[in-house]
Amino acid sequence: MRSTEAADYQDVPRPLAVMRKRFPQGSSTGWHSHVRGQTLYSTQGLMLAQTDAGAWAVPTGHALLIPPGLRHDISMHGEVRMLTAYIDPSIWLSVAGPACRVIKASRLFDAALAALCEEPVLYQPEGRGALLSSVIIDEVMRAPTAELALPLPRAARLREICRKLIETPALPQGLDEWADAIATSRRTLTRKFREETGMSFAAWKRQLRQLQSLKLREEGVPLKSIASRVGYRSPQALRAMMKRGPL
Repeated sequence: MRSTEAADYQDVPRPLAVMRKRFPQGSSTGWHSHVRGQTLYSTQGLMLAQTDAGAWAVPTGHALLIPPGLRHDISMHGEVRMLTAYIDPSIWLSVAGPACRVIKASRLFDAALAALCEEPVLYQPEGRGALLSSVIIDEVMRAPTAELALPLPRAARLREICRKLIETPALPQGLDEWADAIATSRRTLTRKFREETGMSFAAWKRQLRQLQSLKLREEGVPLKSIASRVGYRSPQALRAMMKRGPL
């Protein structure tokens, strides 16, 4: 039986090793890192990943690319089934790039991952496993990025605002109130926030509410309650926001 321990896939003498695993609703991995780069693919449920730089939602049919050595924590919303492809760090940059990002998985990517799980972890270098491994790597390189990220600023005062909003997305404070809270001007807050996250403060709040709504919906929370908890007056307003999609 194939191991479900990530440590068993880090020193495999192959460019790619695949692990299949299930997690119950509400569980999390805790903060950790891997020697290899990680392509974290959701076949069921929603995962929310965090690093010091930001947060990413990984819904069904998507994969998160996590560079080698990067500390991260994954929380599970709904019963989660995942397929993880651990990629050798020597080829990671050329395959996936230097930063975390979510990709939209193709049907070929899905099928190749599932098929490679049926092969030995030490597949033959010239056999079917090697061909499947090459297909997966090629599909990662080709995959479009899905805008499901929530970047975090480096500045401590801006990060504290973000922390409070992540904990309570429905907080009603506007820009002027947040600027007063950290003893700066609205103009400075607006400029610094965009410089450090690449997003306006309003766009960041909307993205946060979208990610939180995805999480609560996967947990089975009623739409009316979701709307209230993320700061919308009605389910209709929440639906309109969700239809607009990620930024």
